[in-house]
Amino acid sequence: MCALAGHAQMRMGPTDADCVRACIASHGASYVLVVGKDVYNLSDQKTPEKFAAQNVAVHGTLDAKTKTITVQSIAPAK
Repeated sequence: MCALAGHAQMRMGPTDADCVRACIASHGASYVLVVGKDVYNLSDQKTPEKFAAQNVAVHGTLDAKTKTITVQSIAPAK
């Protein structure tokens, strides 16, 4: 829900990363990868926490039908 929505009034922490983590913890949301206007679900929900609100490179296999990436690795974008 939040991946593309403008929801600054709902700010749930002092930084974008804190807001993402709080939203996931409080609202049962999931970590996703946003590329332009596309949103991809991530199979791994533990690793993305340390990269919350950062630009990253996700390596894995995309299931285009479900828009889910089976994550092999996540690293900061170069």
